[in-house]
Amino acid sequence: MKQRGRHRRQKRGQALRAFLAGTALALTAAATMISASQATVAANPGELKPLAAAETTPLRLKESLVPERTLDRLSSAMGRPVGVSAVLDSADRSLRDAIDCTAGERRALPVAPTATAAYCWDAADTRSWRAGAVTTSGDADDDGMWGTHRVILSAWSRTGPAAQDGGLARVAFVNADDLDRPTYSWALLAVPVDGGRDFRGLFSQVSGMVWYQNKLLVTASGDDGDALYVYDMNRVQRASVDSAAVGKVRGGWSAHGAQWVLPAVGSYRLTGDAGAARPDYLALDRTTTPDSLVASEWVSPGDEGGTRLWRYDFSGATDRAGLLATDAAGYARVHDAYVTKAAGSGPVLSYDSRWYLGRAADTEGDHGTLWRQTTTSSTARATRCGTDESRNCWSGESESLSYWEETGEVWSQSGRVLFALPLASIDRSLG
Repeated sequence: MKQRGRHRRQKRGQALRAFLAGTALALTAAATMISASQATVAANPGELKPLAAAETTPLRLKESLVPERTLDRLSSAMGRPVGVSAVLDSADRSLRDAIDCTAGERRALPVAPTATAAYCWDAADTRSWRAGAVTTSGDADDDGMWGTHRVILSAWSRTGPAAQDGGLARVAFVNADDLDRPTYSWALLAVPVDGGRDFRGLFSQVSGMVWYQNKLLVTASGDDGDALYVYDMNRVQRASVDSAAVGKVRGGWSAHGAQWVLPAVGSYRLTGDAGAARPDYLALDRTTTPDSLVASEWVSPGDEGGTRLWRYDFSGATDRAGLLATDAAGYARVHDAYVTKAAGSGPVLSYDSRWYLGRAADTEGDHGTLWRQTTTSSTARATRCGTDESRNCWSGESESLSYWEETGEVWSQSGRVLFALPLASIDRSLG
């Protein structure tokens, strides 16, 4: 039985890869036809320019941890916290693989290189929500596993005005043990209030998210000065009331329809220094010593001042698992930083001194550009596709690049499509 099951999975995988290759050919043909309308492509950004140490001071962040008594008060009221396995065990929703996606959904995939895995989210389940960042158990642990599970975390933000809960953020915990049948469950990102007697929703677009050890770091986009929020993956709380409300309600606790709640255990705040920048996009780099959190800022495509890229070291202290390294004053300081001329870039990934930057299309619905830059080469490289070697080959709405080192894959999502492709294939497609 196991042998036949393995053969079925192999055949299904071969069929899926052939299908995705056919999809890529169709997208390539489309890219060739529309490339004339996309002739205005950002100029080659060249090499990365290092920033002087003094220029990195505004990028430091001040750590603030939620008091243990606050977290204990909340868990005492909501029930004993659980971990990732309990959330995966409750997964009651399924992703569709690429074969079952609509042609419109598949248009969000990169033209080149070809995705080797792709899944689509249910339209009804994600209506009024916008896809954000992705991170995986490949970030969390260097063996690619969390306990006995392979896990993908996918962030979503609710669209619409704040008065209608616009800006709320939630995360899908995807059980990726069997990528033929990935299932998931939702957890609402929250912030404890009133000393742990209640919680509110986190309001953020979640354009950046990294799961490192037992912590989940998430970008914040509100106006309260917080740049990153920190969540403990062993402190997941169960929502006992299924309603659109958030927080304490009659009869228990509600998480806007999600089964689970992740209450923040800390945050990193902007310093208020002139030139301070909110980290808009995040990634993990395991090729540095120690492992580091990579960040970049959003700069309008028309801004000629350049976009800053920088990194913070993770702490090596046993009692600070998953937290950033801080000095005696509680500041997380920048280890190194660079500026790129690739204005308008979004998702960022750093691996072995190579920096990958995704740039959205100038026109909504078109494909974007994926650049690779270094500090040593005066010429940046971009993925190429079509008969005219267009640079408009990358997904147009991707906000995240997450490298799963154990498998060699980069995971991202765009629109309602979650996809993966080898980092090696990205490097091969660079012109």
